[in-house]
Amino acid sequence: MTELRNAEGWNQRLQVEFEKPYFKDLSDFVTREYTRGSCCPARDAVFAAFEACPFEEVKVVLIGQDPYHGKGQANGLCFSVAEGVKFPPSLVNIFKELEADLQKPVPDSGDLMRWAKQGVLLLNATLTVRAHAAGSHQKKGWEQFTDAVIQCLSKEKEGLVFLLWGGFAQKKGAVIDAERHHLLCSGHPSPLSANRGYWFGNRHFSKTNALLEKSGQTKIDW
Repeated sequence: MTELRNAEGWNQRLQVEFEKPYFKDLSDFVTREYTRGSCCPARDAVFAAFEACPFEEVKVVLIGQDPYHGKGQANGLCFSVAEGVKFPPSLVNIFKELEADLQKPVPDSGDLMRWAKQGVLLLNATLTVRAHAAGSHQKKGWEQFTDAVIQCLSKEKEGLVFLLWGGFAQKKGAVIDAERHHLLCSGHPSPLSANRGYWFGNRHFSKTNALLEKSGQTKIDW
């Protein structure tokens, strides 16, 4: 669990994390969990966010919490589901806001790989979970690893747009240098937050593209 496929830029930067004792313990734990029973996402998709979005091409970072834990949902990208899977409530609200913000119709697929391929790193704080057991792989080392990822991006790149949706993501983003990067914060798209007025109307999709254009970068085709 210490080699990302087709992700040389990430491997070079994260090798120091892979060699730390905490990551060895994490790797052993995850291996045991996948051996004992069903976990999400599929084992070959654990690092899909990095493999789909090379370090050199990252323009936007969206921080999630845990993978979906329902059967066949998670595909390694935060908020994303596998092709053909019914949209979870948070993803429904993401697409509703996208439609209101950019007048884009709700897509047929909830697979956000199309975003990742354009430079959107879809990063969950915890990269694995036991099936039907939300939060079951938290506090095993993934959070330390993804903190290191965010710190690396903050230090080595400039002008990234970080989308911090909800209190958890905003706390996770505390390590980001706000003078070097753009932080767009709002409520979480989950129904609990969205229905209280903390999500809809944030216009983060158009705001992200405006910031990218201002810095001479290509907009995201959301």
